Amino acid sequence: MARLSIRLAVRDWDYFTPLALGDIKPDNFDLQIDRVGTLVNDLATSPDYDAGEVSFSRYAQARARDDDSLLGIPHFLMRGFRQRCIITTADSPITTPAELKGKSIGVTGWQDSGNTWTRTVLREAGVEIDDVCWFAGRLTADHPIVDRLAGFGRPGRIEPAPDERPLIELLKAGELDAVFTPFMPEGFFLPASGLRQLQPDFYQAERAYFNRVGYVPGIHILAVKPVLAAQHPWLPVALSEVIDRSYALWMQKREKYADTTPWLLDDLRRTAQELPAGWNQNGFTANRKMIADFARELFQQELTHRLLTPEAMFPMAGGEK
Repeated sequence: MARLSIRLAVRDWDYFTPLALGDIKPDNFDLQIDRVGTLVNDLATSPDYDAGEVSFSRYAQARARDDDSLLGIPHFLMRGFRQRCIITTADSPITTPAELKGKSIGVTGWQDSGNTWTRTVLREAGVEIDDVCWFAGRLTADHPIVDRLAGFGRPGRIEPAPDERPLIELLKAGELDAVFTPFMPEGFFLPASGLRQLQPDFYQAERAYFNRVGYVPGIHILAVKPVLAAQHPWLPVALSEVIDRSYALWMQKREKYADTTPWLLDDLRRTAQELPAGWNQNGFTANRKMIADFARELFQQELTHRLLTPEAMFPMAGGEK
């Protein structure tokens, strides 16, 4: 019998390096990794891939519509705090999320997982969706003009960016007070960029957030085609485990070869000392609270028409041993 071959589409995350180089290999199947610049638009119908990285939000929305064309695994390929994802101009007087009440904010995509989590940062600060004028659009002129509202627009409250102008241009022109973005624009970190994170000490804000909720928010998950999982029931667990092995080896090497940037070692030290050892553990049980919190946010932000339970979102408790 021919050995099973899996084609996996993921973003260019560094921890896939051991798998890509063959330092880590699956035991029961072959794995072909394709690095993609953007997530595959419709993984369920793609003839090119068997599994891949998908938006947590879009996957949950599909589940709420009883769309089971993908089987999600509670393996979070991308996690990240969102306090850092609120940016403004360097000379802005605003330094806290609470000060954004009554302001104008740009978002790079309304239904995106990251922006959904970022809106929870505002809600924690007492700023609801209806307290802000929202504009969805491309971050910079280098980004494509596409529909970033996905049917969730509301005239006078949630609208496209005027004339498709880039959000950074609108921010610097004073037409926006802040922008929500998962990735910083090119040149953001340079002293002359004229931009900064809204909260100057976002690290402390993120640490306080973790202490309140107990997790780093999940943004993207691993998903496989259901027919493949039905034919090979062991596959979701095996795929999740081999990615975990690649991550573990990569991080082990980072602790030894920590000179990529001058202070990478300090970041590794702070993470080890200030977060619990299992902060990034995958699996259903370890992430149930975070999954439930995200489901509630999706419902309260009217991205889903019904409140999903974690079990409804991951019907196999996918990948749990």
